[in-house]
Amino acid sequence: MKRIPVILDGDPGHDDAIAWVLANASPMLDIKAVTSVCGNQTMEKTTYNTLRICTLLGINAPVAKGRVKPLLKEPMVAPNVHGQSGLDGPKLPEPTFDVVDMDAATLIAKVLQESDEPVTLIPTGPLTNIAILFLAHPELKSKIDHIYIMGGGIHHGNWAPAAEFNIQVDPEAADIVFRGGVPITMAGLDVTEKAQIYPEEFDIIRNLGNPVANTVAEWFDFFFQYHKSLGYRGAAVHDAVAVAALIKPEIFEVKDMYVEVETEGEYCQGATIGDIKNVTGNKPNVHVLWNLDRDAFAKLLIDACASYGEVSK
Repeated sequence: MKRIPVILDGDPGHDDAIAWVLANASPMLDIKAVTSVCGNQTMEKTTYNTLRICTLLGINAPVAKGRVKPLLKEPMVAPNVHGQSGLDGPKLPEPTFDVVDMDAATLIAKVLQESDEPVTLIPTGPLTNIAILFLAHPELKSKIDHIYIMGGGIHHGNWAPAAEFNIQVDPEAADIVFRGGVPITMAGLDVTEKAQIYPEEFDIIRNLGNPVANTVAEWFDFFFQYHKSLGYRGAAVHDAVAVAALIKPEIFEVKDMYVEVETEGEYCQGATIGDIKNVTGNKPNVHVLWNLDRDAFAKLLIDACASYGEVSK
């Protein structure tokens, strides 16, 4: 099987971490680099978490730290969801390596320049690093096959009534990426809030018995407390949906539409405005994930966790 070269970009974050568990377990994907971004926690904390996750999973790829703040705004973090560390819960191994001597956008550019084939980007946090890449190296857009984004929501937000967290943190960056002309699949709240893993499935994962599965189960134990307070039956693994859409597209319903980002509105800054009925006549620029087979998604994640007891990655 020819593997798909990918770059993981995120702000871990429990669901970023679980997304990377899924990506690293897939025989379809070849992880070329991992980059951290300021989002769920500060840049220092998300970078530290990135290194710890890569150490746990045995991801053998260069890691680079992103910009310390969004393009125009001050940082906005989410300790009520992910804890003070950004990845509270189980004890993780200390990093066995450090970041490379270049920033995230430079590392992404280097991978694209050196690749013999187009590379797929999977950003699961604010889009700051990807926007900086587009601004600094517009000529490299042609080296990107596709961008699978976790962010946004056509019908509603979660950090504000109309805005999802990742987009609201850096709406200017999102606007640059959505207007960039590169194919985008958007895993927004319309589908990710349905991508719940239930408590009984936490135990299935825990009973797999390997160290990665045990850690994932404990991440769920912590992460679910926030979702439980909102009345959810399970923990919504938002970021893992972006990875699942690449490796298992048949479990999703997709709608193509024109989507733009509101950057200035007093009430709607960070909203992703989808032209569902094509009233503007604009050509669709985003594949919007609309629904999913939840049971198939849960099985995909459980099987990924099981693989860490079978194969040394």
